[in-house]
Amino acid sequence: MVKAWTEQLIHFVDFEGSLAAGILEYGVVTLRGAEIVAVQTRLCRPRGRVRPEDTALHGLRADELAPCAPLADDWEPFARLRETGPLAAHFSGAENSLLKSVWPYPRPSPDFARPGATVTDWGPWLDTGRLYPQFWPALPSARLADLVAAWGLQDRLATLSAVHCPPARRRYHAAPYDALAGALLLAALAGEPQLARLTTMQLLALSTLDGGRRAALTQGDLF
Repeated sequence: MVKAWTEQLIHFVDFEGSLAAGILEYGVVTLRGAEIVAVQTRLCRPRGRVRPEDTALHGLRADELAPCAPLADDWEPFARLRETGPLAAHFSGAENSLLKSVWPYPRPSPDFARPGATVTDWGPWLDTGRLYPQFWPALPSARLADLVAAWGLQDRLATLSAVHCPPARRRYHAAPYDALAGALLLAALAGEPQLARLTTMQLLALSTLDGGRRAALTQGDLF
């Protein structure tokens, strides 16, 4: 029997950085349904120039990052994440591109879009930035902060960030904070009975804008 997505480990990922500078910080929040199982975060050494305008956005400076290990040192943890559950992000294109700039492919891993199959890819991704506008098309904004506020999750986010984020990183455009925010939005879907019954395959299909890929993933009706 195919299980609902709420029974599957899902790893919500956020990166700060750019293709030029590299990944400067990551946050990963592991969920099962509405429960946060684990949170991981650290700063990473740049591989290129960190522009002043980028520092103004995310608050990370090249000099403070220079002593950190590069993200490439964390191959094993990220490979294990991909093996145990699908990755998720809020508008996942940036995270997918940044991750592939470090490791183009993971180890052969379960294809959570096709139970029983194996794939060598970081995706497909669950994407709250795509899911929320589909489920609630009247939303005026799909921005992360706007959705957190609209769903009354800001106080919960503040409480969790006080536990899981370094003091200076308890803000939007900080990877652990944004990963927690996105994870709370994904967890909120588990409180909607119709959405909680969807399979992982169906949620992955709804996360892609590619109609052909979506049809291939669903192979039938979603509801």
